[in-house]
Amino acid sequence: MSTDISLKRAQLLEKELPEKRVLIVDRHQNARDSLRLMLSSLGITSVSGVGTSTEVLRQVKARRFDIILSDYVLDDGRDGQQLLEELRQQHLIPLWTVFMIITSERSYHNVISVAELTPDDYLIKPFTADQLQGRILKALYKKLVFSKVFLLLEEGAYLAAASACDAVIASDPHYRIEALRIKGETLNALGEYEEAGTLYRQVLAEQPLPWAQMGHAIALRGLGQLEEARTVVKQLVEAAPQYMAAYDFLALVEEELGHPNEAQATLQEAARISPNNSLRQRSVGEIAMRNGDFEQAEKAYVKVLERSRGSSLQQVDDYANLARVLLDRDAADGARKVIQELRRNWRGNKEGEYAALVLDSLCSDKEGETSKAKDALSHALKMREEISAEAEVSGTGNAALSQRLDVDLAHACLAAGDTAAGQGILRRVAAENNEDRQIIARIQGVFARTGQEEAGKALLEEVSREIIAINNEGVMKARSGDFEGSVDLLVEAAERVPNVQFLVNATKAILTLLDQRQWDEKKAAQAQRYLNVAWKKNPTDPRVLSARELYLRVAKKYKVVVHSLTSA
Repeated sequence: MSTDISLKRAQLLEKELPEKRVLIVDRHQNARDSLRLMLSSLGITSVSGVGTSTEVLRQVKARRFDIILSDYVLDDGRDGQQLLEELRQQHLIPLWTVFMIITSERSYHNVISVAELTPDDYLIKPFTADQLQGRILKALYKKLVFSKVFLLLEEGAYLAAASACDAVIASDPHYRIEALRIKGETLNALGEYEEAGTLYRQVLAEQPLPWAQMGHAIALRGLGQLEEARTVVKQLVEAAPQYMAAYDFLALVEEELGHPNEAQATLQEAARISPNNSLRQRSVGEIAMRNGDFEQAEKAYVKVLERSRGSSLQQVDDYANLARVLLDRDAADGARKVIQELRRNWRGNKEGEYAALVLDSLCSDKEGETSKAKDALSHALKMREEISAEAEVSGTGNAALSQRLDVDLAHACLAAGDTAAGQGILRRVAAENNEDRQIIARIQGVFARTGQEEAGKALLEEVSREIIAINNEGVMKARSGDFEGSVDLLVEAAERVPNVQFLVNATKAILTLLDQRQWDEKKAAQAQRYLNVAWKKNPTDPRVLSARELYLRVAKKYKVVVHSLTSA
């Protein structure tokens, strides 16, 4: 790219600066006011200021910001790096939003080399208005360079985004490393692990960048090379002990290798280093529960509740998790207190009341109050029907209902002697979440606690066989050229058992039929609906992204405009 073009674009960006919306994140009001004045001197007047990370989440859900300026040290021991990761991973801000961290020189050196998701820039205190303007313009220019890549990623066009990264490298080599980083992540997301592995090895041959080591480990796992992936990521943890994503990935690989205790120890170490990450604390609680370490599970779930109490991060499951582990520790009194807090904090919310009723039933059963347990269960079942009916009318299906709470509901049914209802619920949840290790482990735990371990094992094996049989029949029909028969079978399966596998297969079957015949708005809308549900269940599943790619290709063939999954 020529210098003249770069200068013209920079001048254009400077003219557009007053139109930008800015969010300032700082614990101290004086600091926010000072930065607001500095931005005002640059002509930027659309500025919001917040003092807590919880308020950040509320703000970004309510409106879009072009620029976020966050102090490194935030409330509750969190930092700006963790905030950025949460915003990006939960798709709360678009890729073209500029995120800059304001920090001291010492903090800058501590975090820059191990950032899991790098901010667009770091502002080292103190700085002038001219320096701030220069950094903002530089970051905006970089966003402009990658604008096509970001647009394609937001649309779900991952293959095209990877090609666009190559175009950036060819036109502006200054951004080569960043383009390679994005391309590698894109290839891994699509399940193109061979190509991703080659890319990461090339980067690592030049310099040992933590993100490249991480990407290489992910590619190795995708290729089934678990031992090699563990070796790479363990080296990363040793070299960059603050690179938190490496711990999460190492724990995943350890458990897949059959080392649950090592996986738990890894997650606990990550939680010790970064104690205020609720997602990680939930993971510690989950794996501790699976390992029968109820003491550690309780500690983790208590921290999750403390962290989310009174914030938009709060989930009904957090109360249920803690109450459940307290019951497993024979601490019914403690569970009662959690249920009371759940009712108080979720007053007027049907999901909260449903959860409280389910937990009431389990708690009463633990206390030997059989009649009270059955009464609470009866009310819980009725409440669940009401929530399901309302969700059906609104078109959200059962999205509002927690699958883990359904497992608890089934537990209450089995404890009350209603074996048919309990097993029916568990069969449905197992089928819809057949690949979710955590939920399957919870189902196994319920059968074990109610003395039905062998029956549970048989049920789960039967569900697995049924899923494989239906899937194979649909695939065979497609391979034999019976596309309509394949669509009918796989659509029926997706409607009956909306797990990721069936949803993706139904989507692909419909799109293949449209590709072979002609575009049909009704069938295309059906494929889009299945794809959206699958994406909400697991937005990082390569099968979901692959189905999205097929959707985009077929739509393009018929010159049909489609929307991004995140906006659907």
